[in-house]
Formats: sequence, C-alpha cells, structure tokens
Amino acid sequence: QLQLVESGGGLVQAWGSLRLSCAASVSINSINALGWYRQAPGKQRELVAMLVRGGSKDYAGSVKGRFTVSRDNTENTVYLEMNSLKPGDTAVYYCFADVDRSRFWGSGTQVTVSS
Repeated sequence: QLQLVESGGGLVQAWGSLRLSCAASVSINSINALGWYRQAPGKQRELVAMLVRGGSKDYAGSVKGRFTVSRDNTENTVYLEMNSLKPGDTAVYYCFADVDRSRFWGSGTQVTVSS
C-alpha cells in the first residue's frame, strides 16, 4: 500500500520561499502521475502542480513561474519548490500519486504566508 508523507511546510513572509517534500513508501519509478493540490480555508481543493511520467508538467495559472514540481526516483520523493510566495498561497498542501486507477493522498502540510 502506497503511503505519502509531506514535509517542509511552515510560516514564511511574503516573497519568501519554501520547498515541500513528499516521500513515498514504495518506488515511484512506475507511477504515472504525481503532484500537489492545496486547500485554503473555505475553498475547494485545487491542483497546484502535476508531473506526468513522461516528463510533462502542468501548473495552476496562479503559480506558473513561481512554483516548480520535480521528482527524485532514487529517493522516491516529489518536491514542490515555491518562490515569491504570496498570502494567497496560504493553504494545506497535499501530495498525490496516481497508481493504475487509484489516487493516493498524503495527510497534508500547512503553508502560511504572512503579509
């Protein structure tokens, strides 16, 4: 059973940076899609960034140019590098992985950006 554990969240000032990590309990070499969602208070969960096995990446318009998703297959880890953070980026960030027809989720990590 795949388990995902996020880390790296915290409190940062506007225009600061954070790097989130998502460690998988199994090899991610053959996982088709990995990435990150976020959910702010009172809002629906939204896709932030996704990395497909072939190498293509997709980003929410609001984070393009500021966030970068990457994977390290040797460490079975997915990263989300976040730069130029804004208060609007405040949310719980969730890692996900698509395996066959199932989607697995981490428990989330809080990111708070102060103005």
